[in-house]
Amino acid sequence: MKNNIIENTISFVKDTLKEAEGGHDWFHIQRVYNNTLLIAKTETCDLLTVSLAALLHDIADAKFNHGDETVGPQLAKTFLKTQNIDVAVLEHVVKIIENISFKGGKEKQVFTSKELDVVQDADRLDAIGAIGVARAFNYGGYKNRGMYDPAIKPNLNMTKEEYKNSTAPTINHFYEKLLLLKDRMNTLTGTKLAEQRHQFMELYLEQFYKEWNGVL
Repeated sequence: MKNNIIENTISFVKDTLKEAEGGHDWFHIQRVYNNTLLIAKTETCDLLTVSLAALLHDIADAKFNHGDETVGPQLAKTFLKTQNIDVAVLEHVVKIIENISFKGGKEKQVFTSKELDVVQDADRLDAIGAIGVARAFNYGGYKNRGMYDPAIKPNLNMTKEEYKNSTAPTINHFYEKLLLLKDRMNTLTGTKLAEQRHQFMELYLEQFYKEWNGVL
C-alpha cells in the first residue's frame, strides 16, 4: 500500500510540474526526495510522512502563484485525500508544506516536528552548493533580474513581505538566504552535508568577484 501511494504521488507530481521553471521542477523534487531518504536513515521519523512531504512540498510554490501560500498545501491535501491515507499523516504532511519554506530574515517558524526537520534540511541542501548556485541564477534569469550590482547592497533585515517582493540581483540572494542556511540546519546529517556545499558557495563568490573586478 505504501509503495502504491509513493508511486501515485510521484506520477501526480511529475504531471503537475511538467511545465515548471527549471529550479522548481520534477528534478528538484527528486533531489529533495533523495536527500530526505538519506537524512531519514539517521533520524527517528515517520518515513511515509517525510516521503510524501518531500514529494509534495513544491507542488505549487507561492512564487509562481502570485505569492499565495495556500495553493500548494490545498493542492497537496486534495490529492492526498484520494490516496486513502491516515488523517494524521495527511494533516502532518500539509503542515510540513505550510512551514518548510525560508520566509526571510525576520520570520520565525512556529510549527515544529522531526519530520519537518528532515524534509526542510533536504530542501535547503538543494538550495546551496553547486546545484544551489545553478538554481539561483536560473530563477534570476527567469525573473529577468541582474546578476550583480555593486550599488545594491544585500538586505539582511527584510520582513516576510519585503523578502517575497524583492527584485534584487541574484548575488544578493546568496547573502539574504543561501549563506544563512548552513547555520539553520536541523539534523546532524543535514549540517554535515551543508558544510561542504557552503564552502563551495564561498569559493564561487570569491572567484565571481575576482572575475567581475578583473583581479588576477
